[in-house]
This record gives sequence, C-alpha cells and structure tokens, in this order.
Amino acid sequence: MNRGRIIVLSGPSGVGKTTICERLLSGRSDLRYSISATSRPRRPVEVDGREYIFISIDEFKEWIANGLFVEYAEVYGNFYGTPKKSLEAGLSAGYNILMDVDVQGARELMNLYPDGIFIYIMPPDIAELQRRLKKRDTDRDEVIKSRVAKARQELAYKKDYKYTIENRELDATVATILSIIEQEIGSPPVR
Repeated sequence: MNRGRIIVLSGPSGVGKTTICERLLSGRSDLRYSISATSRPRRPVEVDGREYIFISIDEFKEWIANGLFVEYAEVYGNFYGTPKKSLEAGLSAGYNILMDVDVQGARELMNLYPDGIFIYIMPPDIAELQRRLKKRDTDRDEVIKSRVAKARQELAYKKDYKYTIENRELDATVATILSIIEQEIGSPPVR
C-alpha cells in the first residue's frame, strides 16, 4: 500500500473551507479529514472530535511540550494544531489527508511534507468575505473586522501555494479541487 499525501487548504476565515472540505470528503473515498486540536471554545453546533479536538490552553501547551503536534499556531488568541499521531497513522494507512490549516501552519507543512498538495482558497473580494462572515453569525462585529484585516495580510502568502482558487461558486470550486487531486494523485483506489 502506498503512503498517502496531505492536501492542505488555506485561506481567510469565512472563505468556505469547511464546506469545501465536506464536499471533497464525499467526492473521494481515499480522503480522510485531519481533525485539529484547538483551545478555543466549542460553538453550539460543534461536536468534540468531529470539527475539532477541544482542549484547554494548559493541555495545548502540554501537547506542545511533548512534541504531539506536527504544526501549531496561535490564531485570534486561540491555539490550533495538527496532532502528529493521527496524521501519520492516516498517511501510513494509505489515505490522503485533507487539512484546513492557516498560512502559518501550511508553511511548516510545506517544509515537512514537500510532496503535499497546497491550495490557497481566495474570496471573490474582501466585501464578499465580510458578507460571508456576517452571514455565519458566529462572531461579534469587532471579531469580523479583525478577521477581515487578517485576511488582507494573509493574501500575500498565496504565492507560496502551488494552486490558488477563487471561491466564487462552490460547485465550481469543489470540481476544480477534485480535478487537481485527480491530476496529482490519480483516481481513488477501490477499497
């Protein structure tokens, strides 16, 4: 069995990465989603172990000290990280691991997994991104302003990615990413 590869999606908060990941996972049997750990509070619709592994800041710092993350970063005052053990287990089992990682984490992963597929998802424009963040209805106005300001800064990193895709229309974005995966990896094996 061949070792899997990582497929990293990055982009500003509110660009649609979660929805894109859900669609990609239903489109290929060889994909598994990498569930990150976070110190941020769980939102009412989230389930521990499904969207994230929710741990305290103290636990997160213990995981860092014990080398349990392949990458981690502090984003908007909360920590996010990719647990090393589950990522390596999935890759060793031959699965391609889909990851939703910010630009800091992606840069670390680019060094650790040079054969990874790195895709930057862009909003059509900043006004549309702001509209999507408000529509989500999960953040206060000052948090949305902060996310939009960070998005403007993060756009400078898109040049580091092999692929850049504008998420103007969800179905077209998903189809484009599936075609990139097909081109890079081939068809999913029959399991």
